[in-house]
Amino acid sequence: MSTHEIKDRFRGFLPIVIDVETAGFNAKTDALLELAASILRMDENGELYIHETMSFHIQPFEGANLEKEALDFTGIDPFAPGRDDLPEKEALTQMFSKVRKELKSTGCKRAILVGHNAAFDHGFLNAAIDRNDIKRNPFHPFSSFDTASLSGLAFGQTVLAKACQVAGIAFSNSQAHSAEYDTEKTAELFCEIVNRWKRLGGWSLVADSEGDTMESLFGAAN
Repeated sequence: MSTHEIKDRFRGFLPIVIDVETAGFNAKTDALLELAASILRMDENGELYIHETMSFHIQPFEGANLEKEALDFTGIDPFAPGRDDLPEKEALTQMFSKVRKELKSTGCKRAILVGHNAAFDHGFLNAAIDRNDIKRNPFHPFSSFDTASLSGLAFGQTVLAKACQVAGIAFSNSQAHSAEYDTEKTAELFCEIVNRWKRLGGWSLVADSEGDTMESLFGAAN
């Protein structure tokens, strides 16, 4: 049986990778149009991988603002025939149900959002939660992991496409700016950074040194 459990890796938090596509930059006024989430799991060697990705096309909420520039950029037509979209509340309810099941099966206490420039995705997620009066939010309300910052540290790049390139992850600019594609690429990038750190001994160092001081780990300052 594996001794590696994801609940031990992030202090009881379960990382869920999120990407949103929107009709603007204002989370309170602009429509949420697409939402995708990748659930991560840990293998017997303690490495992260993508277990499942769920994706939703979302109906603009009543009175939502739709910025033409944003729609032109993403190429999304919110009113396209056969778009198969859902109301915000239904999409969130379906996603949260799967996240809660994963929390229960892994023994994690709460989900934590992973995103590329995570504050943007987190802001739109929280605004949709508030707008729909959802009480049981499985995500931490403000903490997140930002792959823009992490990839800046690990690879010297903060743009998703360029960070993936340096990390050796295939990236298609023609498929970018769909929530599902960007979520899976962000998830691949996060897994690569976390797994690479583990291979360098980072996680073992932290796990095996509880109670140690910074001086004992890294040496006394001159």
